[in-house]
Amino acid sequence: MVDSDVNREAAAGNAASQTAVTTARQLRLTLISSVVGTALEWYDFYLYGTAAALIFNHLFFPQLSPLSGTLAAFASYGVGFLVRPLGGLFWGYIGDKYGRRPVLIGTLVLMGISTTAIGLLPGYGSIGFAAPLLLTLLRLLQGFGAGAEFSSAITLNAEKAAAHRRGYYASWSGVGIGCGVLLSVSAFALAQQLPQASFIAWGWRIPFLLSILAVLVGGAIRLYVTESPIFNKLEQRHQLARAPFITVWQTQRRHFFVALGARMAENTAGFFLQVWSLSYVTQTLHVPNVVPVTGVLLGSGIGCITIPPFGALSDRAKPVYIGGAILFGVGMFPYFWLLNTGNPLLIILAIIAMIALANYSMFSVQAAYFAELFNSATRVTAISMSWEISSIFAGGLAPIIASSLLLWSNGNYAAVAWYMVALSVITVVALCYGPETRGCSLDDH
Repeated sequence: MVDSDVNREAAAGNAASQTAVTTARQLRLTLISSVVGTALEWYDFYLYGTAAALIFNHLFFPQLSPLSGTLAAFASYGVGFLVRPLGGLFWGYIGDKYGRRPVLIGTLVLMGISTTAIGLLPGYGSIGFAAPLLLTLLRLLQGFGAGAEFSSAITLNAEKAAAHRRGYYASWSGVGIGCGVLLSVSAFALAQQLPQASFIAWGWRIPFLLSILAVLVGGAIRLYVTESPIFNKLEQRHQLARAPFITVWQTQRRHFFVALGARMAENTAGFFLQVWSLSYVTQTLHVPNVVPVTGVLLGSGIGCITIPPFGALSDRAKPVYIGGAILFGVGMFPYFWLLNTGNPLLIILAIIAMIALANYSMFSVQAAYFAELFNSATRVTAISMSWEISSIFAGGLAPIIASSLLLWSNGNYAAVAWYMVALSVITVVALCYGPETRGCSLDDH
């Protein structure tokens, strides 16, 4: 009898140990999938922004002046954000009704195909006005595909992680985005090593055509990722939301607006520093584009290292997030002062500091904080919609508004700097108004 009890206890212990090993292995695979898939997907998205800042005005809007052509290129860049809420609504519904995993695969495929198609698109000189129209259409497809990729990735990471390590694990999706920026800028920088005539004729297409790897590599990895255990419980309990966004609006409206406000400084900072600044430094200050590109490369690379430590501090999410927003706002005028020196080293250091410290300190904490803000039955939709609606007013319009302010002020950066400061204030106020989510359960929250 005693031997039988001992055997049963040993079997139970072995089963528990095996379950723990399987859970840890699956969490590692989910993290790898999150980093690789998100990196490849955001490689596509940031690649367009880099091209819009550096070359699309010549290829697709040559009939306009350089600054107006850049503004038109950023406008085509911005339309991708206009459709992102629709993508967020669609993919968020899929994520909350049918699982987080299908969204990761579907968004990846759509983004990869549309970006590859941009690399095959003839320029204005070949097909006239059809070229910018087709470019805009493909940009819309990019935006629709990106509508819920990141929210699904951070939801899956957060829901599989232990509560005391949630901030650390959820932040790894942010590492994927940093790597995506690094890859896109690196690919473009390498293509620019070609003779200028070759780069303009065909070299710029290579980074876009390489995005087909996003479909092959990222898709292959994500096929092996299992579904979120929290979603499986919701499905078994028949607690899936019929209309996730309506439920969010009726029951969690305050948290939704907190998330919108929290995104203002973070999202704008990302696209302002990594996209618009390239255009400002090269076309307004007439500094060789290798200088700001180097700054973005190093800033993104260092940011990939700083994101997990910042994420590990997510038990004190609001102070870290608020600190990053304050740093971005306070540092805006010094940032422009350093850029306007024209000194390559100072320009690079300014870009690195703002990306790796100000931007990524906000971004790294955001994953866990947003996952904790919303209920499990509507989490993907809530995060997706807060992300994508805010992206219209922050990331999408930021380069357009900044370029317009620069044009309006005859090249004076002060108006642009004050615009960034105002967005930082909005984020600080929203975070102060939002709840503290430390220690909450994602299963019943």
